[in-house]
Amino acid sequence: MGQDPGLRRLALGTLLAAYPGPVPPDWAVDLLADGLAGHTLFGTNIHDPAQVAAATAALRAGRPDVIVAIDEEGGDVTRLAHATGSPYPGNAALGTVDDPELTRQVYAAIGAELAALGVTLDLAPTVDVNTADENPVIGTRSFGADPKRVAVHSAAAVTGLQATGVAACAKHFPGHGATVADSHHELPTVDVPPAVLRERDLPPFAAVVDAGVRAVMTAHIRVPALTGDGPATFSRAVLHDLLRVEYGFTGAVITDALEMKGAVLAAGGVGTGAVRALAAGADLLCIGARVDAELVESVAAEIVAAIGDGRLARERVEEAAGRTAALAAASGPTGAPPPAADGLGYAAALRAVRVEGDLTRSAAPLVVQVHATSTIAEGRVPWGLGPHLAAGIEQARAVAGETDPEQLRRLAGDRPVVLVGRHLHRLPGARELMEALAATHQVTVVEMGWPGAWRPGAARAFVATYGASHANGRAAAQTLGLTA
Repeated sequence: MGQDPGLRRLALGTLLAAYPGPVPPDWAVDLLADGLAGHTLFGTNIHDPAQVAAATAALRAGRPDVIVAIDEEGGDVTRLAHATGSPYPGNAALGTVDDPELTRQVYAAIGAELAALGVTLDLAPTVDVNTADENPVIGTRSFGADPKRVAVHSAAAVTGLQATGVAACAKHFPGHGATVADSHHELPTVDVPPAVLRERDLPPFAAVVDAGVRAVMTAHIRVPALTGDGPATFSRAVLHDLLRVEYGFTGAVITDALEMKGAVLAAGGVGTGAVRALAAGADLLCIGARVDAELVESVAAEIVAAIGDGRLARERVEEAAGRTAALAAASGPTGAPPPAADGLGYAAALRAVRVEGDLTRSAAPLVVQVHATSTIAEGRVPWGLGPHLAAGIEQARAVAGETDPEQLRRLAGDRPVVLVGRHLHRLPGARELMEALAATHQVTVVEMGWPGAWRPGAARAFVATYGASHANGRAAAQTLGLTA
């Protein structure tokens, strides 16, 4: 007996896929005509604005109400500007400035650009409260460590974004900010009672629900008191009892990528994870970045099989597809042109820079950038002071724990040193490198990640940018007097 085409279409209506390259392949468009909810755009899909607009138009030819999603957070997580770095600072910088109107304006500018390109859903803002300095995946993506401040800015971000016709998706429920593991690679645990979540992690989600956020993304984190041994993505206690009933959210619940190890390891496969997420109360299932027609069909077939064998109630899948359809109907391009490049993001990044110590120096410095890896969420996006430095200012690269400090001392000669890094406080060998240089040279440390509590005692100055976007790099160079 063949598969029920009605059930296949129903299952497809809960899936958010992706495709490779700048031009949507035929299968990606054909599946939309068959009922697929939509696609997420990644950096590999993006070359320039005209190409992105053509791609989203091709997707709409498959079905006019397609959901076109993207991770455009500004700051360290950008897809549109993956080749250069974002012209906007991220949440940590905006939270440091602590001007909610500025946060609204920045997100409205991002939303207007997305809308003009045909994107209908921004998988932003990140509303996690970053209470762990060692958090490897949130950090500068968070508005800060204070729940009240994060709540205010989260609501402002949602308001600014959704005013442009682009749906916002607050993430990662019920809060990824206290983790010290990356759910792209493993299943992190937040072992606290629900009362702690309500006081520390959940206020921003309450604020965005009140602000009318259209979507909330689940976290692949384990909260034993609520989720048992599995992640929140598969927990009805989290997605239904907490988010729907207690917090009154009526929009679409979107899963974080089901290909992530935090989900796959817990479920035993993407298809099984899709069934478990739907059963728990999720509506739109983000499959991930590495997707082809075969994977989409296999996940849809698993959902259909689960309806057939009783693991999933058809009514639950119909509810999920209905909420997804409502999300698609409520979002869409407004036709408004994007705002002029008026320097909003660069001015905002400059306001976020914090300086401790003395920046005066006797000569132009040697700028040393310390190598830092990127998370999967960030991707390999250029960062640092390099593009913003005046002619004649020499740069060098260093690898903490590997580069010989004496080599850098010789290169610097009589010049002071500006040491630029990301998350230096948790980068093995970085402190030792800084201290070795400071023993013989005037050193200014520029921290472009989450600064944490550590300060380099031997350095003459410590500069925190609260992010590593193109805007943050320019702001740091300007603050140090190193621009042309």
